[in-house]
Amino acid sequence: MEEQTVNMSTQSEDPNAGGNVRGETQAELTVAEPGQTHAQAADGKEQAGDGHDSKEASTADMEGPSKGVDDPLMENMSMQQLYEESLRSLQEGEVINGTIIQVTKDFVLVDVGYKSEGQIPIQEFVNEEGVVTASVGDQIDVLLESREDEDGEIRLSKEKAAKIKVWDEIRRAYNDGEVIRGLISARVKGGYTVDIGVPAFLPGSQVDLRPVKDMDALVGKTLDFKILKYNKRRSNVVISRRVILEEARLSARSETLEKIRSHETIKGVVKNITDYGAFIDLGGLDGLLHITDMSWGRVKHPSELVRIGDEITVKVLNFDPETERVSLGLKQLKSDPWTEASERYPAGTRVRGHVVSLTDYGAFVEVEEGIEGLIHLSEMSWTKKIRHPSMVLSVGDEVEAMVLDIDPPRKRISLGLKQVEPNPWEVIGEKYPVGTIIEGKIKNITDFGVFIGIDEGIDGLVHISDLSWTKRVKHPSEIFKKGQEVQAKVLKIDQENERFSLSIKHVTPDPWEEVPRKYKIGSRITGAITNVTDFGVFVEVEEGIEGLIHVSEISSEKIKTPVGHFNTGDAITSKVINVNRKERKLGLSLRRLEEDSEKATIRDYLSSSSTSFPNLGDLLKENNQLLQRESDSEDEE
Repeated sequence: MEEQTVNMSTQSEDPNAGGNVRGETQAELTVAEPGQTHAQAADGKEQAGDGHDSKEASTADMEGPSKGVDDPLMENMSMQQLYEESLRSLQEGEVINGTIIQVTKDFVLVDVGYKSEGQIPIQEFVNEEGVVTASVGDQIDVLLESREDEDGEIRLSKEKAAKIKVWDEIRRAYNDGEVIRGLISARVKGGYTVDIGVPAFLPGSQVDLRPVKDMDALVGKTLDFKILKYNKRRSNVVISRRVILEEARLSARSETLEKIRSHETIKGVVKNITDYGAFIDLGGLDGLLHITDMSWGRVKHPSELVRIGDEITVKVLNFDPETERVSLGLKQLKSDPWTEASERYPAGTRVRGHVVSLTDYGAFVEVEEGIEGLIHLSEMSWTKKIRHPSMVLSVGDEVEAMVLDIDPPRKRISLGLKQVEPNPWEVIGEKYPVGTIIEGKIKNITDFGVFIGIDEGIDGLVHISDLSWTKRVKHPSEIFKKGQEVQAKVLKIDQENERFSLSIKHVTPDPWEEVPRKYKIGSRITGAITNVTDFGVFVEVEEGIEGLIHVSEISSEKIKTPVGHFNTGDAITSKVINVNRKERKLGLSLRRLEEDSEKATIRDYLSSSSTSFPNLGDLLKENNQLLQRESDSEDEE
């Protein structure tokens, strides 16, 4: 019987490992010849005999007690010998099963079938909460570190046994391509640390099929992984979750393609959102849901309707087998609302909606999803001049409007805001008939007149020509101020063009009505000179009424211009020669007044003669003297 001593070392089956799976623990083992037990090989002297006896002992050891009872060798062996032989088969560095027989303050005693119990520090049984998890009678796996120390006790380790089992599990999972579960315990540079029994590294690129935005959100989660590579000697394990996801993606791809080809509705998960749409994971294949296919209504950004991670149902619009591009639609799951819009919203219908947009020319109101109507600036108010819709509306306002016109083929609806309220111009004529005297404040002054507030939103215009009967007004601001209370008379109401004409001067009688009676032709009147021009002299005969002495009516002698001969403010007496009430003109004359004066003088002279009549020579002489005196008088002036 020969004893062979061999150097046992279990190497990693991983080509990347570069070292031992269980370390380089070596043990000198005694290898038995065929037919020998390990105990017999280790103690040859005690079990010496010929080959036949050794084979019988070996056979009895393998076949068990049922055959050993009849074996002569087994009968001669004492129970002590059998116990010692079983103990000799335990090897240091071996993982064995044991039973907890006692739990003390510092140690846990475990019976592993050796002649003495093994000790394990109590710390190996304390969990994260500080609770001892060991109980008497529990079956546990332990590592035999040494069979007997200097005190005659064997040393065991539960943690090291667990690590050895973990590395065995890692090797098996790597070789068989199996899944291993682990807890993502912390975030580190470039990825995560994952607890799979030993610390493992999960690269950031292997976490998901797409980049993870919130890396911290995965910490604390337990997930499935696959081993990419490992090295036990360096305690290095690299794992991946992406590999599992890609495998699941590929397995679902064929089913997804079948559904896509038939243009069916299909469920998917929102994978990514851009400004122009959202990418939907259909299961092994991504499809684009364009922003224009999300809703029949207005969508400013896809994030208004979907969020990353949402599971939604979409309709396949188009599929290109060559490029494997899929176009999806969400709004196509519903019918186009414009197909029945004319029946639901005929002209004259009142509708409610929300303002979704404002432009320079009006406001768009969403009546329902996919149907928007335009309220033009001109349809916002009966009375106010709206320059921009923001003067009366804001985005988000809920409004009531009336349908004015609908054009389903062009997808247009014209709405009116003012039509919801009664038109004040339809009743203004009844409230303020022509000839009515009204009182109001001047709201605005322009070059051509003043605007007076009448009712809410309705202003009346007093033209500059209707401000005064008598004054020549160059600008209304000469006699009126903004905010001034005035009275005016209604002249005309134009409901169609929404115009209200007023007059301030018509509140009082027209003074020219009395001019023909007060200033008859041929009468003498005295007034103050108000203006001297090249063509004549203006004389105010009473407040607001002026007469004109034309240059031809100033003197019997020809005068080119009266300027320089008359001064403004001087009183002057003239003769009325013309009255035109319609044209408001009063003609005056100095020349004719002088002629009348001369004639009167002659008459007076002739009537004063007592008995005889003067001869012609005397009359001519006297007339010449009179003319000379008048000429001298004019020269002195």
